[in-house]
Amino acid sequence: MTIRLYDSRQQTLVDFVPLVPGQVGLYVCGPTVQSSPHIGHLRSALVYDLWRRWFTYRGLDVTLVRNVTDIDDKILALAADTTEEWWARAYRYELEFTAGYQALGILPPTYEPRATASVSEMQQIITTLLEKGHAYVAPDGSGDVYFDTAAWPTYGALTNQSIDDMAPAADADPRGKRDSRDFALWKGHKADEPESASWASPWGEGRPGWHIECSAMSARYLGEAFDIHGGGLDLRFPHHENELAQSTAAGMGFASYWMHNGLVAVEGQKMSKSLGNSIFAADFLAQARPVVVRYFFSAAHYRSTIDYHEGALLEAEAALDRVETFLERAQRRLADTRFAGVGARVVPDEFGEAMDDDLNVPQAVAVLHDTVRAGNVALDDGDLDTAARSWQHVAAMVAVLGIDPTAPEWRAGDEADAHRALGTLVDVLLAERQQARADRDFSRADEIRGVLTGAGITIEDTPSGSHWSLEQ
Repeated sequence: MTIRLYDSRQQTLVDFVPLVPGQVGLYVCGPTVQSSPHIGHLRSALVYDLWRRWFTYRGLDVTLVRNVTDIDDKILALAADTTEEWWARAYRYELEFTAGYQALGILPPTYEPRATASVSEMQQIITTLLEKGHAYVAPDGSGDVYFDTAAWPTYGALTNQSIDDMAPAADADPRGKRDSRDFALWKGHKADEPESASWASPWGEGRPGWHIECSAMSARYLGEAFDIHGGGLDLRFPHHENELAQSTAAGMGFASYWMHNGLVAVEGQKMSKSLGNSIFAADFLAQARPVVVRYFFSAAHYRSTIDYHEGALLEAEAALDRVETFLERAQRRLADTRFAGVGARVVPDEFGEAMDDDLNVPQAVAVLHDTVRAGNVALDDGDLDTAARSWQHVAAMVAVLGIDPTAPEWRAGDEADAHRALGTLVDVLLAERQQARADRDFSRADEIRGVLTGAGITIEDTPSGSHWSLEQ
């Protein structure tokens, strides 16, 4: 078994070889909690949840670190226009992100550090960079500290750019810079910023720059060398490029592999605030069952752009319903037989090969639906051996992908309550229909079936009794 992944730095597919056999250290750039999450945030978090689940299925012990950037220029600027403290605003939005992740069944990270809890580690890295001559304190007395891009010959290695082609770094006032492309490691305190957003340092009161935060947190929780660094494609430059430069300049091994997930478009357009087409996570989750939303985001290849269009969730719902109907149908038919119970949850070889190939979920999902079709044919033909194998494979595949529609976590809430209430009423009618058939009152039995069919309920008569499901 060899897992292959696309390394963004090498720009090619490579065999994944962990630094420590049997273990994976994965750092993912998490949210900057300045405002409510949009669907791009959900998609990115879900990508690395899928990677984590697949590594785990293949027997690897995964340590996943996903940070929270709880201080930056935008958080402070947005909070300044309100009576809310910046740290309270950041925490409020952090809870919104957590709620969105939980709704999609995204497993909690092993560690989820906040940037404000690692300031001393950031200062240590900055001190090392100053000592090595790769950073400098601004001469204007502002207290700013910058990374000296010209002093690091491999700057641009991640995105394969020449420094001469790079745009100026827009993360700080350029007045104290030697070069416009130098980026901020430490930002001196400004008079219009709250005192609570400031820490003591050898260079004066201030706060960390954005890029240094991830270098410090990844090293603190995974070590100075770890396996994989992931994040959205929009973070490759300048954020990840700057992380790589400052970390390696400080003497760290840093990430062996780089992963970047694709973004989300809306009706063919890039999703952005400036275009007014951003879709908030909470609004999106309200449009369909959360498991359907997870299926929608999972079904595309993680490196591709997802183009959301009207009706996309209905398509995802229909596809997932086929899986759900088969699982429920197989469970009913195989009950009270020697095939009862799902048995060993082992994915079919074709599914495993697709997932090993740079997490090719589209191909894996195709295997899932092929198996569902084969299982339904087997049930129709009374071939219980084949039906049971299909059931076991489907159960294993949806478990790995986190989209098992029959799992308890997806049955909770108001919808489950409504389903149970409907089930109680339908079961009463089915019992009456069964009695009518026993009494040979076929007219009444057909009448009841007609009422249920008219209400969109499908009846399936099996040796173990009559069962119902909502028409898809």
